[in-house]
Amino acid sequence: YAASYDYDNASMFDFSEFSGKQLRWVGLSFILGLVLLLIDYRIYEAYSYPIYLGFLLLLVLTIFIAPDVKGSHSWIVLGPMSLQPAEFAKCATALALAKIFSGYNFALNRPSNYLKVFAIIFIPIFLILAQRETGSALIYLSLFFVLYREGMSGLILFGAFFAVLYFVVAIKFTETMILGIPSGEFWVYIIIMLVLVGMIAFYSKRTYLARNITIIFVSTGAIVAILALFGLTISGKIYFNVIISIACVYCIFELLKLRSNKLLIAIITAFASLLFLLSVNYVFGNVLEPHQQLRIKVALGIEEDLKGAGYNVNQSKIAIGSGGFAGKGFLNGTQTKLKYVPEQHTDFIFCTIGEEEGFIGTTAVILLFLALILRIIKIAERQPTAFGRVYSYCVASYFIFHFCINIGMVIGLCPVIGIPLPFFSYGGSSLWGFTFLLFILLRIDASRKYHMSH
Repeated sequence: YAASYDYDNASMFDFSEFSGKQLRWVGLSFILGLVLLLIDYRIYEAYSYPIYLGFLLLLVLTIFIAPDVKGSHSWIVLGPMSLQPAEFAKCATALALAKIFSGYNFALNRPSNYLKVFAIIFIPIFLILAQRETGSALIYLSLFFVLYREGMSGLILFGAFFAVLYFVVAIKFTETMILGIPSGEFWVYIIIMLVLVGMIAFYSKRTYLARNITIIFVSTGAIVAILALFGLTISGKIYFNVIISIACVYCIFELLKLRSNKLLIAIITAFASLLFLLSVNYVFGNVLEPHQQLRIKVALGIEEDLKGAGYNVNQSKIAIGSGGFAGKGFLNGTQTKLKYVPEQHTDFIFCTIGEEEGFIGTTAVILLFLALILRIIKIAERQPTAFGRVYSYCVASYFIFHFCINIGMVIGLCPVIGIPLPFFSYGGSSLWGFTFLLFILLRIDASRKYHMSH
């Protein structure tokens, strides 16, 4: 109501306004929640795969029948209302993932099992990307935290972290050149070398191997630097690729001699890092849409564009900052009431809280979300079955991702990717999606005593 407040219409219960429409969605959500609680908990597990396949078909159908809404084809129009299947597919994917982990002796210890769980996660991602709805697709990546809880190697999260680091550094620092390459690429190469030495020292348990490779890197780097001082510049791209490859070949010979298969992880990581770095510029320039490139540049501080891609975030930060410690009071915000912040009733609704309730209000909202997430994790840990545990962690992962990315987006820490704040942002599909997630969780949790007694 506060985020969409209109001076000409002060009624909260006007069903032609956003607040009235959302109130109707909230009422229907309570009814939906009651129905979900009354369904036998075994239904959710027994029909997990059919539900998942049904929503995959709906996602495929959406690509072809959904109208164009701001460049996205993700909304199905049903008479007076529109629904976004991607929001409901989150619950279906969580059920399918929980189902596969509940299989007899299923564990992430074989490549075939990895392929199965990756397929469950990535198929909806590709279908939602085909709808040109990048924000909704990224949410599914949060499920990798569930896989880590269920035994996935930490190396995958380690690799994902460095992939993001490589991408950010390579894109952000492009203005200056070092050895004929952008400074961002130069520093990524340095990080790759440090990671390679660190992994070799950790896995080989023999200091001489890490020491020798460090000597190779430092000595050849010193020679290249001295030559550059005398005007003989060697291409940085050629130097780094060659010297890292030489270090990896040296490791391969040591691997055969020591028969330490763990060294292979360091070698694969180094080559994968080089290939990833070589692909960064292509992906950024040719795969990402121009508006996505601009949003990333604005988020990284490469460009300001306060009248274009950076306008939303700039106005949002002004609104939040103007709230001060205690806020301006309910319905007294000037930035939000005069509609300076676009999408302030949906993705940018947090700025309304910041302006009207100040630091106190925003802190209270953050603490409430943390309490909810910790409560879900506690519920997850007390589940007697793999199905209940995995599903609960899927719900927790979705909430963590939405919470962190939405608030990070509103205060300028993340690129603008259009992710709603759960239970705050306007939208029936989002509200119903989270209602499905939470009430199915409660129904599964309510059945734990039955499982424990049997």
